[in-house]
Amino acid sequence: MDTIAQFLTRIRNAGIARHEKVDIPASKLRVGLAEILVGNGLIRSYKVAKDSKQGVMRVYLKYSEDGEHVISKIERVSRPGRRVYVKSTGVPVVRSGLGMTILSTSQGLMSGQDAQKKNLGGELICKVW
Repeated sequence: MDTIAQFLTRIRNAGIARHEKVDIPASKLRVGLAEILVGNGLIRSYKVAKDSKQGVMRVYLKYSEDGEHVISKIERVSRPGRRVYVKSTGVPVVRSGLGMTILSTSQGLMSGQDAQKKNLGGELICKVW
């Protein structure tokens, strides 16, 4: 099962349904993705609650003043069956700079802009706009 795709799909579906928050099973990778989304203003915040298994992450979604979900589209690029890697010079620009990419690099998860500044390439996880 693709846990990253599950994380992105839950956020997408909760935004379409206009939910205030969504609960997702926690992992280090999902917490890293949520941290990048908070840093870029695409979700309000997140909390991780420990339980007897792996923990639960509660993601608080962000909406504009007119009630539209801030994330209009979020899509998985690299999948378990087809990994997509990019060089630091080949990081795609999403929606003429209005969107963002998330990469898994040798120095951890980071946005495409941060990876270009640090001259790092890696696996292209997803595109968000």
